[in-house]
Amino acid sequence: MTTKIAIFGVGLIGGSLALCLKGKPGITVVGHAHRPESLKRIVERGVVDAATLSMEEAAEDADFIFLCVPVGNLEEYLVKLNGLTLKPGCIVTDVGSTKAAVAARAAAISRPGVHFIGGHPMAGSERSGVEAASSLLFENAYYVLTPSSDIPEEAYIRLERLLSYTKAQIVRVDPMLHDEIVGAISHLPHIIAVALVNQVCDYNSSNGLYRMLAAGGFRDITRIASSDPVIWRDILLSNRKVVLDLLNDWNREIEGFVKLLEDENGAGIEDAFQKANRFRSELPERRKGAITSLFDIYIDVPDHPGIIGQIATELGTRHINLSNMQIIESREDVPGVMRLSFRQEAEMERAKELLQGLGYSVYV
Repeated sequence: MTTKIAIFGVGLIGGSLALCLKGKPGITVVGHAHRPESLKRIVERGVVDAATLSMEEAAEDADFIFLCVPVGNLEEYLVKLNGLTLKPGCIVTDVGSTKAAVAARAAAISRPGVHFIGGHPMAGSERSGVEAASSLLFENAYYVLTPSSDIPEEAYIRLERLLSYTKAQIVRVDPMLHDEIVGAISHLPHIIAVALVNQVCDYNSSNGLYRMLAAGGFRDITRIASSDPVIWRDILLSNRKVVLDLLNDWNREIEGFVKLLEDENGAGIEDAFQKANRFRSELPERRKGAITSLFDIYIDVPDHPGIIGQIATELGTRHINLSNMQIIESREDVPGVMRLSFRQEAEMERAKELLQGLGYSVYV
């Protein structure tokens, strides 16, 4: 018997899920798009077995429905699905980064025999759209599932078994606890990064040296400030209460640093850094999480004409995908430092081995 998977929103996440499931024994993947141009891209990319502009056609007889649309559109799609005839036993899930609000909305429009189980694959990419979809996106990442207490265990196990094709590590978490944790490790850092960049931007309006010198580490630690404004508007509003509580806690942390500096408390400053150092050193070395990682290597390069093109060519001829290349220091008669960024750890390791073999000094 064929299992039908319907995916609404076949972009980076939805397309990657489709690639993980397509071609597996007894599985058919149908993708839904709301615009003809999106449908065309889905078909050209070949991530699904069939694609349609009709919600009814996509949802009809579906055993699993994945809502891979932005957080701000989830309620709209849940309401529309509630008006359709769904197969008894159908499991509806989403991939949003907030869970309590959508779980409450799903409960309000629930019906017998149809089960909603919230989901959050904690993996992503700096790229977006179906063109960036990859069957490896979720491998070794955490995939959080947030079933309510009234979800039959059989339904949860069915979804968990299906998601094993992603090669992600499935974690079961209460919806509210999920939002509190992800709020602290993802939502709050995004706000802090945006506020820090905007603070420096305001300083720069009267002195352009701020932007000139805000390179290297500053650019690295504030990378997430470049995240999509509309997506993050919806995420933060959806998790509003949690984020407000976190910001109050953050203000107390900052007030603590203000007091340490006012009191010239050097020992207290050392203690704060040591505490952070200890905890950070205990964080798991997982390369996929709530905030997308980049994998960087650094190379000492001589000031020779064509050296940049030579390195790029060496990587390209061996089909090593390079995300970004930056010269950190390069001037006449002074060696430069080149930073190469990759989206996959495996690509970084291949590049490191290749360049070391060519005689370059490579640092991670």
